[in-house]
Parts: sequence; C-alpha cells; structure tokens
Amino acid sequence: MDGKKLEYKGVEALKELEKLTTKADEVQEDILKKILAQNGETDYLNKYIVGSKNVSQFKRCVPVITYKDIRPYIVRIANGEDSSLITGHPITEMLCSSGTSAGEPKLMPSIAQDLDRRTFLYNLIMPIINQYVSGLGDGKAMFLNFVKAEMSTPCGIPARTVLTSYYKSRHFKCRARDLYNDFTSPDQAILCYDSNQSMYCQLLAGLINRHKVLRLGAVFASALLRAISFLERNWHNLCDDIRTGNLSASINDPGCRSAMSIMLSSPDPNLADEIEEICRCPSWKGIVCHLWPNAKYIEAVVTGSMSQYIPALKYYSDENLPLVCTMYASSECYFGVNLKPLCDPSEVSFTLLPNMGFFEFIPLEDNRTSFMDLDEDEEVPQSQLVDLVHVKVGCYYELVVTTFSGLYRYRIGDVLQVTGFHNQTPQFRFICRRNVLLSIDNDKTNEEDLHKSITVAKKLLDPYNALLVEYTSYADTSSVPGHYVIYWEIIHSTSVIDNAISIDAKVLQECCIAMEEELDYIYRRCRTNDKSIGPLEIRVVKQGTFDSLMDLFITQGASINQYKTPRCIKSKAALKLLNNNVSECYFSPRDPAWIA
Repeated sequence: MDGKKLEYKGVEALKELEKLTTKADEVQEDILKKILAQNGETDYLNKYIVGSKNVSQFKRCVPVITYKDIRPYIVRIANGEDSSLITGHPITEMLCSSGTSAGEPKLMPSIAQDLDRRTFLYNLIMPIINQYVSGLGDGKAMFLNFVKAEMSTPCGIPARTVLTSYYKSRHFKCRARDLYNDFTSPDQAILCYDSNQSMYCQLLAGLINRHKVLRLGAVFASALLRAISFLERNWHNLCDDIRTGNLSASINDPGCRSAMSIMLSSPDPNLADEIEEICRCPSWKGIVCHLWPNAKYIEAVVTGSMSQYIPALKYYSDENLPLVCTMYASSECYFGVNLKPLCDPSEVSFTLLPNMGFFEFIPLEDNRTSFMDLDEDEEVPQSQLVDLVHVKVGCYYELVVTTFSGLYRYRIGDVLQVTGFHNQTPQFRFICRRNVLLSIDNDKTNEEDLHKSITVAKKLLDPYNALLVEYTSYADTSSVPGHYVIYWEIIHSTSVIDNAISIDAKVLQECCIAMEEELDYIYRRCRTNDKSIGPLEIRVVKQGTFDSLMDLFITQGASINQYKTPRCIKSKAALKLLNNNVSECYFSPRDPAWIA
C-alpha cells in the first residue's frame, strides 16, 4: 500500500482500514514480499538468504534479533557507509529510541517512505473518533506537542526522536488545513527547542482559546501533568499577558514572539479575570474542566507505565471526562490504532495495521513474572514465531517486526495479549515492556541498568566501613515530576546500624547522583534537559526491614525457597512496610551530566 492510499482521510480512510483488516494475511504477505524486493540485495539479508526474495526462505533462515545484533550495521552507516548494508533505500534520518544498557540512545534507521506510513496512521485517528464524538470540527484541539534537540551522526545523518521527525517534516508543516486539525498551538511554539518557552506559549494559546477547545492532551499522560504543574507555577504571568496584550519578556524565541504577538493582538482583561478566578481556587481538583469547559475528552497515552498517571489526570479533570488512547507506536515502527477510543483505559486494545510492517510474535507463558524476566539474549528459534493472523485470543506474545528501513525480525520488547479480532486482524492489549523496572516518562530502566548504577554508588560507602546489604526501587509519581525512589538497607562491617547518621549526609547525596550518572542517556536527558523526572531519592531503611519484606511476601504465597527480593515494588502493602521503616531520605544534589 503506497501513494494515494497513504493520504486517505475521513470516510475513505475508514474504508481502507476495513479492506486492510479484512485481508490481513494477504496484506502481510504482500508487505514482506515488497520488503524483500526492496532490500533483498542488502549485506545483512545476503548473509542469510543470498539475494532470495522467497518468503518461506526468509522465515526459515533469517534469525530473530535484538538491538545489539543490528547495532554494528547502524554504527557503520552512521559513520558514513552506504545504506545498502541494511536497506535498499537511502536512510534519511536516525530515530532516537530508548537508551541501551551502554547508556547511549538506540538509533533506529528511517527512510523517507516511513513518514508516509506514519501519516497514514495519524490520518485514521479523527475518522475513528468522529464515529463516537460529534461536533469536533466546531472548535479547536489543544494538543501540547514538543520537539527535542537534534543530533547528527558522524557522517551528518540527522538523529532525532520520532515525534521531532514528524513535526519537522512537510507532512506536518505543509498539512492541509481542515476542521479537525485546527490546533490552538502555533507551529512556531511547537517547533521551539526551548521546552519552557514552548510550554508557556502553548498554554497561553490554549487559555486564549479556552472556550473553543473541544479536546486537549499530549502524547504521554506524564507530559500533560507536567503542563498542569507548569501552569500552577506560571498562571499569574499568563494572565498578565492576556490582560495587557503583551507577551512576557521571558519569551525571547523569535518564532514564538512573532506567533504569540499576533494572538495577543489586543488586551483582554475580562478573559484574564476569568482565568485568574479559576486558578486562585485553593484546590485544583477539576481545574482542566474549569479552564476548558467545553472539552469532550483528553487524549494521551495512558497504557503501560503511563497508567500510573490516570488517578492524577482524573483528579485534575473529571471522572466522567474520557481519557482517550488513540494509537500504538514506537521509534522502530508505527503499529496500530484503538478502534474504541472511549473505552476505559484498562480495556484499551490496539488493532495492528497489516500495512505498517511485517509482524510476527513469540508465544509467552501466561505468567506476568516471566514477562519481567524475559532474556533478550536468549536465542528464539525461527520456527517458534507466529504470524499476525494466527495468534490466539487470550494468549500472550512478544512483538517482532520486519520493516522497510532495515530491521529484520527485530524484537520490539513489548509484551501483548490478544483480546479479539477486527475482521481478520487481531487486537492486542499492551501488557508491559520486557524487563523494565522503572519508568517515569520516556525512560525505561531495566534490572541490569539499576544494578550497575547501584554497584557504582555503593562504593562510596566503603570508607565508612558500611555495606549495602539489600535494595529495591519504586517509581514515585505522587508528585510532578515523578522520580525514582531507591530503598537501601545499610550495615557497618562491624555492627548493624539502624540509620545512616554515622555517614555524612553529603555522602548519601553523592550516592544518589552517582546512580544517576550511571543510568542511560534517555534518563539523564529527561532529568537534565526535559525536567520530566525529578531528582533520584535514596531512602535508608532500618535494620531488618528487608527480612520483614520477605515475611510479607511469604504470607502472601511466595515460596521461601525461591524468594528473591523484588527489585521494583508495586504492592501497596510492601510500599507501606518500606516507608514505615525509613530512617532518612536523601536526594541528588544536582543534575546528572547530559550532552545533546
């Protein structure tokens, strides 16, 4: 599927969706044939199928891989070698995905046609929602979208996030104006690299148009909560701008000043008074609905690790205002859409679009604990993989994708459960990321990364004859921004201590920053540049706390013979036990090092 079909909108897009999902098996085989026709002569595929375009030979001979397997090819291309190492089309950009255990961002190859596929999926969103929500063309959408600073590879290929790629593309900048993409935020504010100036201007634009806003949101739930926190700190200045018709002098980005000066064409003291009266309320419960009273839903990713933000979103909005999660995508590939956008967040399922890439699945045991322990280095036999149309309802799988841009049988790392079918195409519920312990925003910290960071940090205790005997962790999102909490039980090499009084507080603060310095590139960017994660916290617990934790889990059915301290705590009872035994708390004293 290409050309005109990738530009379909409205009813035509829905008709194309029905065609695709009705013949998913044919579409999938056709996609794989096209990938092999385009990329069959690449160095990578020639290792396994020597120029063959045969689908059966591909499935029989090409191995299932992870990033470490394809990384050497990507590094060679980044350093100037030809794209034909992995794909038949020129690689136009590298998309920065979540960090590797080595601390650097993953670089995912992307070709020009990938933007067409992403745009096709974006164009499906409104036709789907319009089936359930009427009148959205009568107002505006307040979507808080942001770009991130770009890098480039040694040979000059741009390296940026997938969303930055889209917002800077002609597909976004030159999009046709219609009733359903009338945004409050001017493009200049979205494209501003200074996140604070961008946030200020986008919120200001949303407030100016508060009575016209019919839907609002951000890509991730965490970003929307950051916006509310930003608004809480800056509403006085925003009201001053509206009251006087003059943009704050703190906004010095030329594009932002130009766009917002047009929007602030004249003073509006009445609007400023309205907003001020709402924001002055001692409780901000329901603030979103008070400020944007005509909003019909909030759009944001609220599945997976983002589900932890649902209670906060409900608090700031309204229990009856729907939280809509529209699509399932990653830097590697865009996957599917939610055909029932008004469903409860716990019931969100995504219909995978068979024209986005070639999809296969690794069957998994029905055991959530096993999902967290999946070993990405374990070899997966090719014969074990299941095609898209042959998955079974109720079963769990790990997603594997083959793309036009040079990923072949690549393990995405997402665990999915099949919830049903739309026509011939399966629908999946996102369960979790493979082996991810902690996540606040875009960060994904696994057990290995956490252990490495603690191994470095605990060495700072050696001069005090102190030993770290046990630890666990928790992603605390009770405040914005959220932050990592690490529970430590410390003993002296000669005698047990109940707290860390004998160790200088600065030492434990340095332990915090030492951990952060060892965490990956994405975490450090979120902490230092995006400010979407707060300072890491170490909570020192009393002697015997982890014994009590083991006792708790054993009473709940854990085997004493097989018990291992969980490296991340989800249980409310376990968190209560840990927090009741905290003797001291310490935070990182500064931001970790991060270079764009």
